Order: sequence, then structure tokens, then C-alpha cells
Amino acid sequence: MRERQIEQKLVKAVKAAGGIAPKLTSPGFDGMPDRMVLMRGGCIGFVEVKAPGEEPRPLQLSRHRRLRRLGFKVYVLDGVDQIEIILREIGGDAE
Repeated sequence: MRERQIEQKLVKAVKAAGGIAPKLTSPGFDGMPDRMVLMRGGCIGFVEVKAPGEEPRPLQLSRHRRLRRLGFKVYVLDGVDQIEIILREIGGDAE
């Protein structure tokens, strides 16, 4: 499965759970995760989407560490089977 397909399934699952998953673009701050997942109750997480078996680049890993040090949940998603687990861990009240 391609990265884009996995990303589309993530967005659809977040929406079905009552949240939103805007695409992140950070001019001047490369390496940020692909999606910010916003769920009910102020729950937030960041998701880096990769094709199956692909790994984040070193700059991406650095950004992930920084976000985690700030207290945010950060995930690397490379398969649709992980989506439900990630959403459960991010939290929020599903509709």
C-alpha cells in the first residue's frame, strides 16, 4: 500500500471518530510530521505517515523527539492496521 493511501485512510478514520487531521506544512521548520490529529476533549497527536517498511529521516526523528519532550504524542504510521491503535492512544471521545 502506498503512503498516500495510508494517509487517506487515517484522515477518514479520524473524521469518523469525530476529529480532524489537518495536513501540516511548516515553512522554515522542515521535518514536522505529516498530520496533526485533533480529537474531542483537546486531545492532540502528530502522525508521520510512511509507506510500509519506510523509516523517518534523521531530521524527522529529531522533530519527533522535540515534540515528545514538549509532551505531545508522536507516531510513525506505516500500515492501516495501526490506525485504530493510534487513535485510541491519542484519545478523545468518539461520536
